Amino acid sequence: MEENIKNSESIIHKWDINGDSYTRFISIFQDNTREATVFINCVKGIHRAMHFLVSNDPRSEMLAVAQRLMKIAMKRLEKEFHLTLSDNREYLEPKSVSSWPSRLSWSSTESEDERKLQIISVSDAEPLSMIAISILRLIADTMISCGYGKECIKSYKIIRKSAIDEALFHLGIQPYCSSHIKKMVDAPHFEYHVKSWLNAVPIAVKTLFHREKFLCDYVFTSFVEIRDSCFENSTKGALNLFTFPDLIATRCKRLKSETIFLMMELYNSISNLWPEIESLFSYESVSSVKMQALSSLHKLGDSIRTVLRELESSIHNNSSKLTVSGGGIHPLNDSVMTYLSSLAEYGSALSDVIVDDLPFKEQSPFLESYMECLNTDEVSPPAVSVKLAWIILVLLCKLDGKAKFHNYVALSYLFLVNNLHFIIEKVRETNLKSILGEEWIMKHEKKLNQYVSSYESMSWNKVISCLPENSVVCPEKVRDCFRRLYSTFEEVYGKQTTWIVVDEKMRDKMKASIANRLVPAYEEFYGKHLITLSEDERCIKMLTSLSPENMANCLSVLFPGSPVI
Repeated sequence: MEENIKNSESIIHKWDINGDSYTRFISIFQDNTREATVFINCVKGIHRAMHFLVSNDPRSEMLAVAQRLMKIAMKRLEKEFHLTLSDNREYLEPKSVSSWPSRLSWSSTESEDERKLQIISVSDAEPLSMIAISILRLIADTMISCGYGKECIKSYKIIRKSAIDEALFHLGIQPYCSSHIKKMVDAPHFEYHVKSWLNAVPIAVKTLFHREKFLCDYVFTSFVEIRDSCFENSTKGALNLFTFPDLIATRCKRLKSETIFLMMELYNSISNLWPEIESLFSYESVSSVKMQALSSLHKLGDSIRTVLRELESSIHNNSSKLTVSGGGIHPLNDSVMTYLSSLAEYGSALSDVIVDDLPFKEQSPFLESYMECLNTDEVSPPAVSVKLAWIILVLLCKLDGKAKFHNYVALSYLFLVNNLHFIIEKVRETNLKSILGEEWIMKHEKKLNQYVSSYESMSWNKVISCLPENSVVCPEKVRDCFRRLYSTFEEVYGKQTTWIVVDEKMRDKMKASIANRLVPAYEEFYGKHLITLSEDERCIKMLTSLSPENMANCLSVLFPGSPVI
């Protein structure tokens, strides 16, 4: 053992950073791997000798020599470790370590007398980071095994935390607190801050933290507690990162309902990253990060549900008596359905949020009947389907009330036609269809057809009823029927010149339906009694004005105008 110490003395002194020959620092690990192997073997030999002497000859002068040599060697290794971390920082950044292969390691071979450490050589063509992490692991293992882990760990923690914090700063992450968020939410660039966070968080989780964990796991692979402590220190910024959505959720649920989309984006982002978050921060030392992310999910969910309840309440409480010109789309309908269709795009995330948020506590025959259209194969519909169907039902009830503000019953029904058709098409054309289902659409299309029939009955039936029911009618009765039909048609048609049907296909369908009911019957009456009617001077002008062709032309240009909301 004493001979080992003597043989190692010259090598250790050669690389003494405080020695007389020391002018500038030259890394033995990067410039002379053979010398590095010898140096590490010397350190290991001295460490074994010290253990032997402490047990067998604690007063040996060589023990004191070994202790001095060990301190010199550890200062050298501490310096090497620090500079390897610092000088190769750019190669240890996330963009560089993506290709770190699992074969990065050093091999050890043991003979009966000694253990020889061999640093795996890396070709010049391979990334420098591959060399750097091999050196870091070798130095860390040596220093910690020799009882000098404190110095090694301190360097690692300082440099790596600084690197991660700087990377987070460049990603736009800043320290967050309640007062800061309050100012941010009230500022005009609030959405920009949220989008910056949304862009940053997947990079932070999948790149920064993921690869920092890889680095910690690799460098300190033999020392679990040290590994966990270093990773916890490097990723302290993660706790601040996931504090942001927590504070946003608390603040935004008291703001306007449009903030729900930003909260859904935040919820969706964390939800999508949850498997990585759960895996990265599984250690007890970093579990607070996982708990903070989970807390943010829960608070965002609570705030989103609160906003949806407030939306429902705002529909209930809408007391506007505004009537839309021509029976077009009501602003409330447009805003609510645009809102819900945008919300439906969040799909599974929205389903997770509304999983237990049923809109009513007790069932009723009406609700059971209404919700039947959501059932598929007798399986209860998911909560998100029930919730959105309920909000639309509340909207339909409110629109039904607003229809009564129109001056004419027929216009009220036309208003309901336009607005229900608008709702159905919004559902059909967006992700609402996958949430509410085909049965829901079919049920409401039947209701739409009922509104169309009611509109026709309340307007054009009056015209049709002017035609005589019997084929044999006296001349005076014929003329009387014609005059009433003319004046009634003029009255009904005149009222509807400014009424509109918003959807082009629905407009053509309704015009065709009215024409099919009215024109053939009138054409038969007109052809059969034309001579009788021509004998009355008062009817001649009306006959010219309201020929079957002219009636058809009038009906073909029904519902002009534009659906101004």
